[in-house]
Amino acid sequence: MRTRLTQYRFVSVLLSLLLLWDAPVALADTKSKSGNGPTKSAASTATKPATTKKRTRKRPPWYVPTYADSTKDDIAEFDDPLVREAAVEALGRYNGSVVVADPNTGRILSLVNQRLAFSAGFQPCSTIKPVVAVAALTEGAITRDTMIKVGRRTYMNLTEALAHSNNPYFEVLGRQMGFETVSKYAHLLGLGEPAGYNIFEEHPGIFPDKPPVYGGVGKMSSFGEGIQMTPLQLAAMASAFANGGTLYYLQYPRNEEERRVFEPRVKRKLDVEALLPELRDGMLAAVLYGTARSGWTPEEGEPMLGKTGTCSDQGSRLGWFVSYADRTNPRAVVVVLLRGSSRRVNGPTAADIAGRVYHGLRARNFFAQHAASPVPADHSSH
Repeated sequence: MRTRLTQYRFVSVLLSLLLLWDAPVALADTKSKSGNGPTKSAASTATKPATTKKRTRKRPPWYVPTYADSTKDDIAEFDDPLVREAAVEALGRYNGSVVVADPNTGRILSLVNQRLAFSAGFQPCSTIKPVVAVAALTEGAITRDTMIKVGRRTYMNLTEALAHSNNPYFEVLGRQMGFETVSKYAHLLGLGEPAGYNIFEEHPGIFPDKPPVYGGVGKMSSFGEGIQMTPLQLAAMASAFANGGTLYYLQYPRNEEERRVFEPRVKRKLDVEALLPELRDGMLAAVLYGTARSGWTPEEGEPMLGKTGTCSDQGSRLGWFVSYADRTNPRAVVVVLLRGSSRRVNGPTAADIAGRVYHGLRARNFFAQHAASPVPADHSSH
């Protein structure tokens, strides 16, 4: 009797344990049917392998390659061979263009990546800042010592603003002068018109006839919103800064006859020579300790003067650098434009490439062989 009772108790306990074991499953099934829980039972879920949602990488907005053979479509026979060699070597594998010109005559010495140099133009980024600086100095909106508030407790003068490419400084200047005044000086310096003489592949770029929708004249003045500039336009502009205010037509002799009869052609003379020292100090500071400092080392001797630009446009990041060398005896203007998707595509990298161009020219004894061209008589084009 005791044996049967013991067996009965053992079976009862075993049944209770089984009921407790099945309870969560039953409860899950009940919730599934009532719509208050998961749509599948824990048992059915357990029979299928767990799946994880595939993560998709967000595609960056830039699709232009950072590296390319930038010389493959060029016709190199029109270039000065020493200058081209230095420019190609400096650009290396980057997807970009290098323009080298004589600031005292407007003669193009080398065009690397001619397709890009002759393109319809790109946003100039911060290389627009020297244009706004010239306008503000000429209009008396600032002097070299004028301090403008650019932060809660930060003020800058023109030299520091150019050196560090400070956007708020130039936004203030643009809004203070207004769209019409900024446009006037932009056109005087060659924006919105071809920079070359009889260069049939060239485009005139774009200068808007009203303030851009995004940011208005402030953004236009700080990083070129709404503007399209070409490397040739920047080279002509830098030549005027280097030579004291003469805006030459750029010329690209393409045969022996054109080279033999070459003579400079003046587009217009700008009454800015007295103001250029203030601009030059800022462009020099950019190279000595500002955004372009990667392009020069003290061992290189006399530093170049220049302005960097970094932004994005037309499916790529852009890196600009416009420059000339040197301050007291200018003999070369170098403009670098880089395109690509990498963060290395920026103004400082373009400045580094320009520095390599100047280094290559010195190493090839170019400056010694080509003494500075005397400023020619006024050969105006008709």
